[in-house]
Amino acid sequence: MTRTRRINLALQGGGAHGAFTWGVLDRLLDEEWLEIAAISGTSAGALNGAAFKAGYARRGRDGARATLRALWERVGQGGFDALAHLPGMPTVDWLRAFFFPLDYASRLGEAILPISPADLAAQVFSPYDWGPMWRNPLEPAVLDLNIDHVRAADGPQLFVAATNVHTGKVRVFSGPQVTHDAILASACLPTFFRAVEIDGEAYWDGGYSANPALHPLYDPDLPDDVVIISLNPLNRPGVPRTSQEIANRINEVSFNAALLRDLRAVAFVKRLIADGAVAKGAMKDVLVHFIADDPLMCSLSVRTKIAPTPELVDMLFAAGRDSAGRFLRVHGADLNERATVDLAAMFS
Repeated sequence: MTRTRRINLALQGGGAHGAFTWGVLDRLLDEEWLEIAAISGTSAGALNGAAFKAGYARRGRDGARATLRALWERVGQGGFDALAHLPGMPTVDWLRAFFFPLDYASRLGEAILPISPADLAAQVFSPYDWGPMWRNPLEPAVLDLNIDHVRAADGPQLFVAATNVHTGKVRVFSGPQVTHDAILASACLPTFFRAVEIDGEAYWDGGYSANPALHPLYDPDLPDDVVIISLNPLNRPGVPRTSQEIANRINEVSFNAALLRDLRAVAFVKRLIADGAVAKGAMKDVLVHFIADDPLMCSLSVRTKIAPTPELVDMLFAAGRDSAGRFLRVHGADLNERATVDLAAMFS
């Protein structure tokens, strides 16, 4: 294609499954005709958005690719490794010297037990139980991001969503408000991580209130197209019966609820526009698109969201590139022209 097409990206959260989003972004960066005007991200989506922006501000498309790869290689290799690195548990590297087989015991336990060690730890212990030993295992990867580049004027606008613990309302950080703490707050699952305090307020994962936040992308100066990179299946066949299946679907439904609410509002506005009930230009006619691989995500679980391995990260990255490639082949020409998701049918 020769004509530049401008889009906004809405990046869902989903823990380690965010490596799928990395693959999508990596593939979109291949297309010089495609300009990303703004990114709204939650949780893993916020990490991806911040890494994209930091790299892009430094060295354009090549910088974005390199920074995203560095982020996910670090997450895959040193994220929540074995029992000594369970989310919500203290990171005590010296345990490896004395209990080397724990790594294998942890992986074996996840395969045969009805509940993973990480889930068990989260049900028994609070991140506040560990006192001064506790630290957020995501913090080193986030602190590696140059925050001046993340907040730079160059590249797409960045919006990061977190949930106010006291009010339950979403707060969207943008511009100079985007700090390392804001990114950590957006990815703060409260069963594993301590609340992040910003300006005297405590914040949890943005997925509880906006996954991701769409309303910042309705700005009249931004393009009409919103491409949602989905990590949580909207539809899953069958009825969950085991405790694992039930917990997994509860997680998906919970983290899709805010997105479905926002999409229903978009569908309502589009109907008003189509019916001539509002003056032309009074409300934005958002063009919604999805990049997703629901069959793949249905084959995974909430366990794999919190237990990244290099193999999982690589597989999801490849799947994300493939999904983005299919979307561009089929719908690339639709961008800036028409929506590729029928919201009226979705909510009929």
